[in-house]
Amino acid sequence: MRTWMILLTALSLGHTVNAQTAEKGFTRQDTLRGTLTADRNWWDVTYYDLDVTVLPDTKSLRGVNEIRYRVLRPSQRLQLDLQQPMIIDRITQDGRPLNFTRDGNAWFVDMPAPQPKGKVLSLRVEFHGQPREAKNAPWDGGVVWGKDSLQRPWIATACQGLGASVWWPNKDHQSEEPDSMQIKVTVPAGLIAVSNGRLRALDGSANTFTWFVANPINNYDVALNIGHYKNFTDTYKGEAGPLDLSYWVIDYNLDRAKSHFSVVKPMMACFEHWFGPYPFYKDSYKLVETPHLGMEHQSAVAYGNRYKMGYRGTDLSGSGWGLKFDFIIVHESGHEWFGNNITSKDIADMWVHESFTNYSETIFTECQYGKEAAEAYVQGIRSKIANDKPITGTYGVNEEGSSDMYSKGANMLHTIRQIIGNDDTFRKILRGLNKTFYHQTVTARQVEDYINSVSGKNFNKVFDQYLRHTRPPVFEYSISGNTLRYRWVADVKGFDMPLKVSLLPGRMTFIKPTQQWQTAKLFDPAKFEVDKNFYVKLRKV
Repeated sequence: MRTWMILLTALSLGHTVNAQTAEKGFTRQDTLRGTLTADRNWWDVTYYDLDVTVLPDTKSLRGVNEIRYRVLRPSQRLQLDLQQPMIIDRITQDGRPLNFTRDGNAWFVDMPAPQPKGKVLSLRVEFHGQPREAKNAPWDGGVVWGKDSLQRPWIATACQGLGASVWWPNKDHQSEEPDSMQIKVTVPAGLIAVSNGRLRALDGSANTFTWFVANPINNYDVALNIGHYKNFTDTYKGEAGPLDLSYWVIDYNLDRAKSHFSVVKPMMACFEHWFGPYPFYKDSYKLVETPHLGMEHQSAVAYGNRYKMGYRGTDLSGSGWGLKFDFIIVHESGHEWFGNNITSKDIADMWVHESFTNYSETIFTECQYGKEAAEAYVQGIRSKIANDKPITGTYGVNEEGSSDMYSKGANMLHTIRQIIGNDDTFRKILRGLNKTFYHQTVTARQVEDYINSVSGKNFNKVFDQYLRHTRPPVFEYSISGNTLRYRWVADVKGFDMPLKVSLLPGRMTFIKPTQQWQTAKLFDPAKFEVDKNFYVKLRKV
């Protein structure tokens, strides 16, 4: 949906994208996957009706996807996406077969019937095949054909980045979300299929589970979870009323899950306070146990941390606070606000998902254990920052940037929070983002402009330095007697981010370094320090 919103952005980025893709050696397939081409931008998906049969013995799928779309302008060719080795068998419109050709993972459909602007039309797409098997989900995506500890089938999908077209045909661009969706899954007897939204129907004779998503959903969030599940439920009294909580776990983990998942209610209270109401009350909140580590599948959050505290039993921050909570529950649930409610139009801006969500771990730590604990946590995760390449990827080719979008991105936001200097305003920004861009896809610029507007400060140079260059800013300084001499060394011309330092005893004071040398008087040179809540590099000269 909302394809028209990205057209002007795509046009303005066109020359930049072409230059970047040529320089970096991206292929035609990369462009077909990552760009709203002429065969994509004339139609806007409004509804998917996906019906899939899962065949574990052959690790294969077969199914039908009914695609309802609105015509934005007349056209005679349409691009669908389904990745090799999956196969589209037949495409029809109003019962009439359509001709189509394949170009790698893109399928081009001839549209002989008129496609009048404003009309809502539909396609029926029949498909089958053995989808790419995930080797190391969720990082190496695809379908996980796993086994539980009793050697029974345990199957899940995880396809962020790679794309949902790895297992079902769709318009696979991150800017595109249907208004709602039905997901019908048929599995062998004895297995249970859990997907997004609410269970609408169960056909016991065919062992078919029909799930319905009432809200917009991104393609990569659509998930299959198949296993020997048991379910238990609860209710959270949230900002927007009673929120249904539903937990689907492998049968032998039921008792353990009832205890371990008790973190969900305090987490919800924390996140709703800081981010605003949970965005998907109509679809409920679910945690679904999976054979892979986890993923933010909307209203069906994938959980595979094996009931351990921290991240697989370790503290990513090294501060001790990271072992006080289950990382996967908190992080992946944070994505319901940043990633699922607010989704970046291009995966190059994936920091909009990961930086805010990584910072949600700090927010949760603060809610539970106080501000000092939160500061220790966010400072501790700096050890994971590589500064290997920019956080922002290349536009138009489905390329994400550096994994620094997690820890470095969170520390960028923590730094911005210090500069704003008012937690009421910072909270207003987080809640306002989720209200202003509710159920929308966005550009990074929209998010940055919103933060500037509400804070009353211009962070453009800060965003450029942390997101679009490899290294953080360097605070270069020297001390001679009681005189502090200092400046910024940064890639962004005119970089002038305020910084807190200890000019006076017992307190931090803002200074305003530029890229030119400046001086200030120190009360006690031996005790000079830079506020550790600012993520900057220090260089004493």
